[in-house]
Amino acid sequence: MPDAPGLELIRGEIEQDHPGAVIDSGFDHGQASLAIDPAQLLAVLNWLRDAPGQSYRFLSSLHAADYLPAEPRFAVHYELLNRDRVERIRVKALLADPGEDALPEIDSCVELFPTAEFQEREVYDFFGIVFKGHPELTRILLPDDFVGWPQRRDFPVGGEPVTFTYNERNYG
Repeated sequence: MPDAPGLELIRGEIEQDHPGAVIDSGFDHGQASLAIDPAQLLAVLNWLRDAPGQSYRFLSSLHAADYLPAEPRFAVHYELLNRDRVERIRVKALLADPGEDALPEIDSCVELFPTAEFQEREVYDFFGIVFKGHPELTRILLPDDFVGWPQRRDFPVGGEPVTFTYNERNYG
């Protein structure tokens, strides 16, 4: 992981090539983190992957979070790895809630990082975040006819109670 001065150098170099791309930088849970403008996501990820001296060529994790009631409500987190230096950096793109029937959108990074294909589908499946340009953005874990986005904080919690009787019948 880059140290604090290293992270600020990375931020400064990104800002030179892509002004306004980095909103904030810091350390979240002990890991270097960049909060970026979602409109410049692909430019920042491409820079981190291909810029001389960076080489964050492996996307080890892509996941989302719902920060309701905060605004912007959603975030898509990208954890990149530089294998040569064994360094990680987190990139966080914050997305506003577009309203009742609309879904939040962000560019797909599958062309840059093929490992993102199924991870983006999982985020779509559970949060309803649309990845523009994804080759096959369909549900991956839930049935195709499932209604709603179960990892969102406003998804109704409930269901049918499950009675566990196996132990009672066999060992009771």
